[in-house]
Amino acid sequence: MSGIRSEIRVRISSDVKEMEKLGETKLAPISAYVKYGVHIGTNKLTKDMRRFVYKKKHGVWLLNIIQTDERLRLAARLLSLYDSEDVAVFALRLYAQKPALKFSKYTGFKCFIGRATPGTLTNPALVSYTEPEIILITDPAKERHIIEEANLRGIPIIALVDTNNTLSWVDFAIPSNNKGRKALAFVFWLLTNAILREKGLLQENQTIDETPESFMVMLA
Repeated sequence: MSGIRSEIRVRISSDVKEMEKLGETKLAPISAYVKYGVHIGTNKLTKDMRRFVYKKKHGVWLLNIIQTDERLRLAARLLSLYDSEDVAVFALRLYAQKPALKFSKYTGFKCFIGRATPGTLTNPALVSYTEPEIILITDPAKERHIIEEANLRGIPIIALVDTNNTLSWVDFAIPSNNKGRKALAFVFWLLTNAILREKGLLQENQTIDETPESFMVMLA
C-alpha cells in the first residue's frame, strides 16, 4: 500500500511541475487542482475540446488547469450579475448532485438533480417548469435535452466540459473533469467561493467555512 501511495505522490508532483510551466492560477494553487483530479480528462478528445488540453499522458488527455481557473473566474463574474432566482443548475450525474445542492445552498440558485422532466424549460403546465435567464449544466452529454430546451428558449448555457464533450449550443465552456466525485466537489466549491466574492459576501481571500470534502459524495 505504501508503494502505491508513493507512486501516486510522484505522479501528482510530476503533473504539478508540468502545469506550473503553463502559468499561474488564482482561485487555488495548481497543486490543489491536481490533487482533486480536475485536470484528468478521458481517453477521447473531440475537436471542440482540443484548445482546452495540453497533453496526453498514459492514454488520457489532460486539461489545461490555467484555462479552467480563468474560466471559473469568468463564470463566477457572469453568474454574480443575475438574481439568484434567475439561475438554474442541472446535475444528472450522481457525483454532481451533492456538489450542485451545496452550491445552490450558498448561492440561492435553483437546483435540479437527477434526470430533469422533459419540458422543464418549455412546458408551463409542469410543476417543475422554470424560467431561468441562464443555466449551468454539469455534462452536455448527460443533460442534452436541457440544452435543447434552453436553445429553443434562447437561454444562455454555461457548462462543465470534459475532453469527450462537444460544445454544440454551449455558450460558455469550463474545461473540467466532470465525472470524478472529487473533481466535481472541488470545482463547485471553487465556484461557490468565487461567486460569493463577486457579490461582496466574502472577502478577496476568504472562503466559506465548509471544505471541498463537504461538497463531495462520500462512498459507503
